[in-house]
Amino acid sequence: MSTQSYVKILNEWDIVAARQVGRNVAKELGFGTVDQARITTTISELARNIYLYAGQGEICIEKLWDNGRTGLRIIAEDKGPGISDIRKVMEDGYTTSGGLGAGLPGVKRLMDEFDIESEVGVGTKITTTKWIR
Repeated sequence: MSTQSYVKILNEWDIVAARQVGRNVAKELGFGTVDQARITTTISELARNIYLYAGQGEICIEKLWDNGRTGLRIIAEDKGPGISDIRKVMEDGYTTSGGLGAGLPGVKRLMDEFDIESEVGVGTKITTTKWIR
């Protein structure tokens, strides 16, 4: 059984594909419908950010088992322009795309763990985890 699934993000259809893979893995692991929705929303937001700001990248969906807990990790990685001010993008309401600005702060609220690494001119890596309660 594979513990990781990768979806390359090159166009808008890849966002849909990544969401579907994430929902299927979450369902397979035993997440309830509310957490499945949280996971697919997170994947959608991260994949859309890759598409809009970096042009291309990858979503990795990983099954986790740790000390009797079951979880799902989502890693969004790109080689785009990077984020110059992480603190700013983590503010509620901040947007550069004209959206609602729920973006990364929303992702952080939806998931149990959240980490962001970014370097200007190198790219961005966001790692989030959701555990079954």
